[in-house]
Amino acid sequence: MTNPNTTICSSCKRREPFFFRSYSGESLCKRCFTSSVEEKVRATISRYQMLKFDDRIAVAVSGGKDSLSLLHIFAKRERKFPKASLIALTVDEGIKGYRDEALKIARENCKKLGIKHIVVSFKKLFGYSLDEIAQKKELTEKGGLTMCACCGILRRKALNIAARENHVDKLATAHTLDDEAQTILLNMFHGDVWRIAKEKPITDEIHPKLVQRIKPFCEIPEKETALYAYVKNIKFQSKPCPYASEAMRNEVRAMLNRMEEKHAGLKFTIFKSVERIRQALDEINKRESLTGCRECGEPTSEKVCRACQLLKELRLDI
Repeated sequence: MTNPNTTICSSCKRREPFFFRSYSGESLCKRCFTSSVEEKVRATISRYQMLKFDDRIAVAVSGGKDSLSLLHIFAKRERKFPKASLIALTVDEGIKGYRDEALKIARENCKKLGIKHIVVSFKKLFGYSLDEIAQKKELTEKGGLTMCACCGILRRKALNIAARENHVDKLATAHTLDDEAQTILLNMFHGDVWRIAKEKPITDEIHPKLVQRIKPFCEIPEKETALYAYVKNIKFQSKPCPYASEAMRNEVRAMLNRMEEKHAGLKFTIFKSVERIRQALDEINKRESLTGCRECGEPTSEKVCRACQLLKELRLDI
């Protein structure tokens, strides 16, 4: 991980480096590395004007390395903004043998940081756990949905409802540079180019029931959020979700990682390229308006939101 040709930290010029950033050529000691990650988060928040000094912020905490690293950085940041407030939201999808450990770890981190922790469950909100939905696999396959896709539809709705009910101004998710690059390519592969315009570092205020989402890690590689958690001794869940192997995202992740090894900075190139064309896509996307779902009232561009469409199919399959 370190550059064998460098014996001193590029930043402080004092300590021995332990991490080499191939895309920037920097060799950093532990202290300068963690400071650089925190500074990059600060710069991203400033560049995209993600936050106001008195925002009530919710961090979506899964229990994994990315979300817990973000929570710790935000907890540190909040001390400088006494008028701001911070809570953590965790979705319990109902995955036996997986989610229980994550919930425990999330609770422990929140307790350590003194942050209010709120858990919202699929079972209570929608009447089904993800495990129960998985038992209806023929239905999801018929609709062309993997379990990851089903989970994503319901999780986005659950987080929005929980954030709104807790009077949150901004919902922060720990999507990294890797996630952003993967999503861009996936949208292209699926022919959903217009969704690229919506997946911004900060979403537009387009509906009173839709809480604005921000992605402070959108310019930080996943490898660095993991390393940050290790250096800071942040306890996190390392066990992968049992349904993750179904997702096409895994193949895209592997492809991008292989290419990044040969062409350092490729993920940044993909992200920045889309940032440059997003303005043109925005103009087209403005033609699409959001209304309230006729079933649940949540914001949607269709008559019935994707979550309600999925739940209706599940009920018909009983």
